[in-house]
Amino acid sequence: MYDFWFYCKLGINHVLDWGAYDHVLFLTALTVPFTFRNWKKVVVLATLFTIAHCFSLLLSAYDIVRVDVELVEFLIPLTILSTALYNILQALAIKGKKKAYLLEFTTTFFGLIHGFGFSNYFNMLMSGEQEKLGPLVGFASGIEISQIIVIFTILLLAYIFQNTLRVKQLTFTVVISSAIILFTIPMLMNSWPW
Repeated sequence: MYDFWFYCKLGINHVLDWGAYDHVLFLTALTVPFTFRNWKKVVVLATLFTIAHCFSLLLSAYDIVRVDVELVEFLIPLTILSTALYNILQALAIKGKKKAYLLEFTTTFFGLIHGFGFSNYFNMLMSGEQEKLGPLVGFASGIEISQIIVIFTILLLAYIFQNTLRVKQLTFTVVISSAIILFTIPMLMNSWPW
C-alpha cells in the first residue's frame, strides 16, 4: 500500500528544491510573459507540463521507454533556454501573431523531457511498489500544487514590478527572460553530453 502524501510531498519537493532549480527556472520562463489576467492560461500550460511529465515517468516506470540520461540532462536546460528565448522574441516582435497552440505543444514536449530527467530516481523509489499508478497520481498532485505556488509567486512579482514600480511588461519579460538565459548557460555547459 502506497502513501499518497509521501508521493505528494515528493512532487512538491521535486519542484521547490533549490538544489535542482531547473523546474523553477522553466516555470518562471513559462509564466513571465503573462499577467494575472491570464492566470488560467498559465495554469493550463503548467497542467499540460505536469501531465506530460508524469506520462514520461509512467512510460519509464513500466519500462516501456528508456532514454539516455546524459542527453536528457542536456535537453532540460535547453528547454529552459528555448522558452526564455521565445519570450524575448515574442516580446520584441512587432505585432507578431502567435502561432496557435505552439506554446501548448512545446510545453507538453518539454514536460516529457523533464519527466524522463527524473525517471531514474522515481524508478528507484517505485522498485518496491506493486501498484505504480497511485504513487504517480500522488506525485503529480504534488507537482501541480508546487507549480501553482511558483506561478502565482511569479505573477505577484510581475504585478508588483509592473503596477507599483511601473516597469513595462515588455521590459519585465525581456529582463527576466535574459536573466534566465544567463542562469541556464552554465547548466548547458555542465551537462554537454558529447
